[in-house]
Amino acid sequence: MLDSKKNRIILIASAAIIIILVAFAVLRDTSQEASLQQVKSLIAEQKIEHIVQSDGYFYIKTPTGLYRIALTQVSPELLESYAVEVDKESSYLVYIVFVLIVLGLLSYAGRYWMKQQHGEEGEAMPFASLQNKDESSQVITPVESDVTFDDIGGIADVKQELQEIIEFLRNPSRFKSFGARMPRGVLLVGPPGVGKTMIAKAVAAEAGVPFYYQSAASFVQIYVGMGAKRVHELFSAAKNNSPSIIFIDEIDAVGKERDGNRSDEREATLNQLLTEMDGFEDSSGVIVVAATNKIDVLDAALLRAGRFDRRIFVELPTPVERKAIINTYLSKVPHSLNVDEIVQMSVGFNGASLAALVNEAALMALREHEMQVKMDHFYAVKDKVAYGKKKLSILSKQQKQFRARYLAGKAALAYAYGLPFEKVMLSSETIKPQIDAPMIQSEIEAHIKVLLGGMAACDIHFNEHASNVQNDLKQAKKMALEMVDLYGMGNGVVASEQEDVAILDSLYQDAKSRLSQFEPALISIEEVLMRKESITKDQIGELMADVL
Repeated sequence: MLDSKKNRIILIASAAIIIILVAFAVLRDTSQEASLQQVKSLIAEQKIEHIVQSDGYFYIKTPTGLYRIALTQVSPELLESYAVEVDKESSYLVYIVFVLIVLGLLSYAGRYWMKQQHGEEGEAMPFASLQNKDESSQVITPVESDVTFDDIGGIADVKQELQEIIEFLRNPSRFKSFGARMPRGVLLVGPPGVGKTMIAKAVAAEAGVPFYYQSAASFVQIYVGMGAKRVHELFSAAKNNSPSIIFIDEIDAVGKERDGNRSDEREATLNQLLTEMDGFEDSSGVIVVAATNKIDVLDAALLRAGRFDRRIFVELPTPVERKAIINTYLSKVPHSLNVDEIVQMSVGFNGASLAALVNEAALMALREHEMQVKMDHFYAVKDKVAYGKKKLSILSKQQKQFRARYLAGKAALAYAYGLPFEKVMLSSETIKPQIDAPMIQSEIEAHIKVLLGGMAACDIHFNEHASNVQNDLKQAKKMALEMVDLYGMGNGVVASEQEDVAILDSLYQDAKSRLSQFEPALISIEEVLMRKESITKDQIGELMADVL
């Protein structure tokens, strides 16, 4: 913006200087003042070519120059042998018209130059017009896909589903000759981070066809009609380069169910998308792949036959798939790790989280100048990847003591009840043992006791607890309510009033009573946390051996 303003100022200044120079050259009087004796000499020598009377002067044109002499100095008889031309109108009018023409030409040249350099920025166009021009002039080009199925671990069932799509894109005539029709649209459904975009790219790379990527949110413009236009341009580009793949990420941003009460830009864009998919011919060679994690909010018209015919659910990876994914990311990382141990500690991780876990562990190993990535590095960065790391520097000594006691109480109960966890870190108050549904009543009660264990431990030691119990207490209340309302685990099949409160109070007293027996171990666990800011499950087991 600053460069544009500077260029405009330079252009205007240059034009003004040129106009001044031209006007000076044209308007200035170049004639020489002549005396009466000089005029008589010119007449005698017959050197006068032309005489013009204008503005109180005789202008005498000779081969050697132009001279002027005042009318009052010359008698009429002296010039009677010459045809004197009288200039009745001022010549300045002609000069002014000339200057205006020059000014207009310079203005036009300047405007043309600004159009070429700044896309009509030199014109006083409204901002919205500039935006529309920029948006509409975008050229849609395919994205180079360098991802193959070999780069994606696990998802064997998804790969099998998509293999037919790849074969169709490679050899559509084979399917056509057999009378088979491939789906026009494939909808990938799954939680964030499971690799839906990578899967679509892998399909394009395996089939060797152009890959057109577009986020659905980019279709929804604030200018009427622009979203629909971009949809049309996207499909036109894909058809012109068929066979090809169109991938629409987060399609729920534009494909939400229509309520029929309004007609906004989003609905116009959705209508255009539906129209384009209806316009596909079986031989077009274009397949639309879309991704969403909210299939329940999509408009029914998108999901009907002839549009997104095939739905593929991409779930969180199983242990076998996690192992394959981790091996893929570890292939370029120096290590001598037991991958099964990483698999066990990464329950609930998606593909993106596993990639981040391996990367963060490798970065930590580099920071510590290690030759290989070790298991300790994975334990150290796990919470950072899963929950985000909290800075301990903002905690006072008293706050750190409360947190250490809080974590010691939860960790001791989790170990005593045999709930799975790997490590406890002072940088995170979260201890989330794996919950495998369905659970029996005693397992649910054990989880609730662990959630209440931190509060109980602080109450035993400090006779008070801190506000950090909020999240754990909220989760404990939820689980107790589900026990009596959903699972029929109260005094009767149908829950009675405040029965969940009674369960919580009872379980809290049980947790407090159990932790009172663990006091020596709690002190030891707390000391390790204060000193090293972390403690493993095995270390907790050693400290609790005498109290269990």
